[in-house]
Amino acid sequence: MTADLTSGPTLVGAPPAARVTDAAKVYGKGDAVVRALDGVTVGFPAGRFTAIMGPSGSGKSTLMHCAAGLDTLTSGSAHIGDTDLGSLTDRQLTLLRRDRVGFVFQSFNLVPTLTVAENITLPLDLAGARPDMAWVDALIDVVGLGDRLLHRPSELSGGQQQRVAVARALAGRPEVVFADEPTGNLDSRSGGEVLELLGRAVHDMGRTVVMVTHDPVAAAHADEVVFLADGRLVDRMARPTAGRVLDRMKAFDGRTGTADGRTGTAEGAAR
Repeated sequence: MTADLTSGPTLVGAPPAARVTDAAKVYGKGDAVVRALDGVTVGFPAGRFTAIMGPSGSGKSTLMHCAAGLDTLTSGSAHIGDTDLGSLTDRQLTLLRRDRVGFVFQSFNLVPTLTVAENITLPLDLAGARPDMAWVDALIDVVGLGDRLLHRPSELSGGQQQRVAVARALAGRPEVVFADEPTGNLDSRSGGEVLELLGRAVHDMGRTVVMVTHDPVAAAHADEVVFLADGRLVDRMARPTAGRVLDRMKAFDGRTGTADGRTGTAEGAAR
């Protein structure tokens, strides 16, 4: 039995998978105040792969954390589908993150004592939900780890661990997967494999992916890139290429021709 990998949310007439409206996030007070987000309004379309980029301190990780319900806004609103995150209790927010959102982090966050198979189904097991094994088996086939199911994370390469993390994020069929620098700890080959996997999750499985990255090559795998600077949305780019993204990042600091004003490439910007 095989799962229908194309099953996903209906796109016609549907709201964005996630969105923020007039989002502001302020840290500190008085002279020490920092506006990490300053009136950002942006939607992340269902069934699409969106990358978030910007210079260091631009607010891109804050945007992702608030859109995903990992942090709260000072003002404005954040929605997953039609659900206003600001209207939820702490318990309701926890359940929403568990049942409707998937996460992929730079540091993998696998449980070292569990096998690959156990790590993939862990969120469902914690929720007391029975995994759809046809779907899980299809994911395992897509990530190419069928011969590693009984291995533990320490027996895998970094790229293999991140592929396990992607499969875990997708196992519960979330409405949206948020990926925070998912290739940051990987070499270029392993990073490329993970990005191709995220792309397949969108285009073959009908999922939605929102990825924070500092790497123009990684951003080029997305359907669209949104750019932040000084906590504000400053540009959007459809059908990005690494070259076009790098040129846009360079524009953030015309004095040095670099994205972060410190290095000769966009690498190192906006971590």
